[in-house]
Amino acid sequence: MSQEKPKTYTAEFKASSVKPANESDRSIAQTAKDLGVNVNTLPTWIDQYSRSPSTEKALRTDYPYDEL
Repeated sequence: MSQEKPKTYTAEFKASSVKPANESDRSIAQTAKDLGVNVNTLPTWIDQYSRSPSTEKALRTDYPYDEL
């Protein structure tokens, strides 16, 4: 029995899928179906691509790592 390889999507496709999901009157499930995406996948993309950059943790670059 062979396992089906999961589909891979580009970052551009993921980001562009979030817009209709957020702006449409349709449910996320219906939007996912229309896009041909798994119903459980689209909410993950919405979480990833709807965050504002200010809410993401910033990486400190001024920490003196060599003094540890």
